[in-house]
Amino acid sequence: MNGMEKSDTGIVAKKAANKGRSRPAELPEPSPVPEGKLENSNTVRARDRVAVQQGADRLRQFVKRKPKEKLTTLLHHITVKSLRHAFYRLKRKAAPGVDGVTWAEYEVGLTARLADLHDRVHSGAYRAMPSRRVEIPKPDGSTRPLGIAALEDKIVQAAVAICILLPIYEEEFLDFSYGFRYKRKAHDALDALAYAIERTKVNWIVDADIRSFFDMVDQGWLIRFLEHRIADKRVIRLIIKWLKAGVMEAGVLRDSPMGTPQGAVISPILANVYLHYVLDLWYDKRWRVRVAWGETCLVRYADDFVVGFQRKHDAQRFLRDLCVTYRHGGESMR
Repeated sequence: MNGMEKSDTGIVAKKAANKGRSRPAELPEPSPVPEGKLENSNTVRARDRVAVQQGADRLRQFVKRKPKEKLTTLLHHITVKSLRHAFYRLKRKAAPGVDGVTWAEYEVGLTARLADLHDRVHSGAYRAMPSRRVEIPKPDGSTRPLGIAALEDKIVQAAVAICILLPIYEEEFLDFSYGFRYKRKAHDALDALAYAIERTKVNWIVDADIRSFFDMVDQGWLIRFLEHRIADKRVIRLIIKWLKAGVMEAGVLRDSPMGTPQGAVISPILANVYLHYVLDLWYDKRWRVRVAWGETCLVRYADDFVVGFQRKHDAQRFLRDLCVTYRHGGESMR
């Protein structure tokens, strides 16, 4: 974790924070269905998108109305339409996982493939495959491990993220959380930080990131956090399957007792859920209210975060309390 330093002035952007018609007497005749292959037509994809959006909106409104209620029936949101919508949101040129199946190959006979996948997901016969690990070069000369999931795993993960997790947790996440969220990108985080520095009483900064965060996530605690809102055991079992699928590296299968696979479609939302409970709520509901003497603010972008303080004493206390609170994982903080 970087040490404290007096915040510079004049080096941040000057941009402020962004912060019934009646039924007809006769029903119209259905439109004729054109002959030919429709499974990947623009019309079908548009209908899928509308259906998925409507389902997500209904779930989001329910969560908003009943913020403390556990959700017991969620898997029905995973339909053939939602799987097809998820498939067409994947990168078409992405490298294949251990299954060796490319996006173009899977599109052939897509309707039958997705119907079979849907049946396996709902019957419990679906099995997650291990990620294929590759090393991606970093600018400093080191490498970053990246897990490439099998294509069907990507499809189901994307459907669960879009149709279940995002509608639930977008109502839960706090306003200072950015990264991997809808319309909350890096520039939005910078705008919020600039506003805090220029318009509030910020004099001291703690700049932190979590080293190897995706590799160090405690899977047991992650599942506990998810179970605060999700009581559908079928959805929980799906997530556990992805977490425990393991990693295939140089032809050797390795277990994955910790972390979430980097590069997996589901990992960003799981990371935000984890940090929402272990960092965001701890700071917002406990530390800022019970400990801080002066004004404070936090801006988090995924596993990187910046905390501003009015008083030097608060900055020092926060740095100390943060390390004590996460002493079991303190060596991974810098």
